[in-house]
Amino acid sequence: MPQKPLLRLLTCGAVDDGKSTLIGRLLHDAGLIAEDTLATLAGDSRRHGTTGADVDLALLTDGLEAERQQGITIDVAWRYFATPARHFILADCPGHPQHTRNMATGAARADLAILLVDARAGLLPQTYRHAAICALFGIRHLVVGINKLDLLDFDQAVFERIAAEARAMAAALAIPHLAAIPHLVVIPLSARHGDNVAHPSARIPWYAGPTLLHHLETITIDETATEKPFRFPIQWVNRRDETFRGLAGTVASGRIALGDPVTVATSGATAPLARILGPGGDQPEAQDGDAVTLVVAAPLDCARGDLLAPPTARPNVADQFAAHLLWTDDAPLLPGRQYRMRLGTTWTTASVTTIKHRLDPQTQAHEAATTLSANEIGLCTLAAATPLAFDAYATNRATGAFILVNRDTNRTAAAGMIAHPLRRATNIHPEAYPVDKQARGVALRQRPLVLWFTGLSASGKTTVAKLVEQHLYHAGCHTFALDGDNLRHGLNRDLGFTPRDRVENIRRAGEVAKLMVEAGLIVLASFISPYRAERRLVREMLAPGEFVEIFMDTPLDLCAARDPKGLYARARRGEIPNFTGINSPYEPPESPDLTLDGQSPPETLARQVLAHILPRITGEA
Repeated sequence: MPQKPLLRLLTCGAVDDGKSTLIGRLLHDAGLIAEDTLATLAGDSRRHGTTGADVDLALLTDGLEAERQQGITIDVAWRYFATPARHFILADCPGHPQHTRNMATGAARADLAILLVDARAGLLPQTYRHAAICALFGIRHLVVGINKLDLLDFDQAVFERIAAEARAMAAALAIPHLAAIPHLVVIPLSARHGDNVAHPSARIPWYAGPTLLHHLETITIDETATEKPFRFPIQWVNRRDETFRGLAGTVASGRIALGDPVTVATSGATAPLARILGPGGDQPEAQDGDAVTLVVAAPLDCARGDLLAPPTARPNVADQFAAHLLWTDDAPLLPGRQYRMRLGTTWTTASVTTIKHRLDPQTQAHEAATTLSANEIGLCTLAAATPLAFDAYATNRATGAFILVNRDTNRTAAAGMIAHPLRRATNIHPEAYPVDKQARGVALRQRPLVLWFTGLSASGKTTVAKLVEQHLYHAGCHTFALDGDNLRHGLNRDLGFTPRDRVENIRRAGEVAKLMVEAGLIVLASFISPYRAERRLVREMLAPGEFVEIFMDTPLDLCAARDPKGLYARARRGEIPNFTGINSPYEPPESPDLTLDGQSPPETLARQVLAHILPRITGEA
């Protein structure tokens, strides 16, 4: 009998449901653990308090002693093993909620998930969360292993009750734009003693279904009926010499043959394929999973991050799309904040523009939300800085998945699955005018610039900005002042002072400042702007050299003492929530263009600003 194709497995479940023991038992009963290893495990088991002939098979997979003492698994454990019937790659995922990021890592490529349930506890919130994540990542085969039944004398009634709840859970997993989990098998187990793991158990006479190993060895993974179209993310452009230019990468889906035309998805440029170079040299074709270098027969303008596809089956290209997000960062999602985004081999920046709803994993209810916290799932709309080529995740997991990265901590903030492009993203195009900001700057005899004053309330930002503008006006410069309070009386009157609203406040102010720079003006912007991420966002909206971050470094006590509106006193009495410096954080600039000592006279500080910026404005810098 020919071997079945490779099966990618995921084990998941709540803490102490028995995942590590199950894997150890599976390897042991399949004859994949050497006798000397068993002897070592027996010694370790005695040291950990296991008596008699029992061997604690969890020791095989739990890793470091420190991890075991803490009762947690630190990361995903990837294992390869094989039986005569099949080869397997298994991802053993931790059960703690704080390690959902690792659960997502394992689910991203899994064909089948084994979800363990402790028969004594039944389905837990973490069980529902893991099942929802499996559905979110497109896993269509789920095995629910009801474990530790030996502790309940293999009570059939307990098994039937939990099995019914598991079936109801799987049937309810209807995440928009994704299919529910259609294939569910429930198996009664005792991982510790091997009941129904690799061999049928005589202690469960009322169960006539397959053992876990038999099910894994014989299952057929139902891929989509039609083969996915060819997708090739370019990882590297190989210029071996002046005559050779190869496009290196791994085929994400489909297949390609010599002579077939390939198209750069974002530009539409097309050329026939002249060579396919694999590890052994030239080959006639390449398919899903092959690492190859493609050589085209005509010059093709493309680079790392571009996606090659057939001209007749191109992916979507858009800079705005709807996607499901599994949020994994400790810091909550803030709509409007920019994150680094990786889709295939492409890196760009992106922000969440809207949270359409948050998913309750246990009830599958769609809840209104303004943010997502760690381990929460939501359907969102996103805007990327550049047009991206992608497929819907439901049709192609390889080109529909992405991650968001927190730009401050460089930690993965979310795993995303694209649902569909937004229609407005493909119908709106920027319009170019012959009179641009350079032409306007020449007419005004100045270089446009944004002076961004940041600091605590009452630190002196607006006072110094007014003095600087007066000097510039008398010098014949064309200026405009943007002030946080003024914008909140008009453009931003609908915003409060929550973290989300503060992010949107600065985003809008930055867009206004950018328009004024396009008009050729020198913009003096005075905003507390407490978060580094949003100040960086405004800087990146502008061309290099057009943004000057000026930090008004004034001690908190001095700001409170000079406060003309009495806001600090009210905030300390609890009358003003989310007040920066009292009950809301301020993140000082790490490397501002100019730092001003807020204890110095305002006129002195204004002269320091003028000395810093006048060479830029006149073009002498």
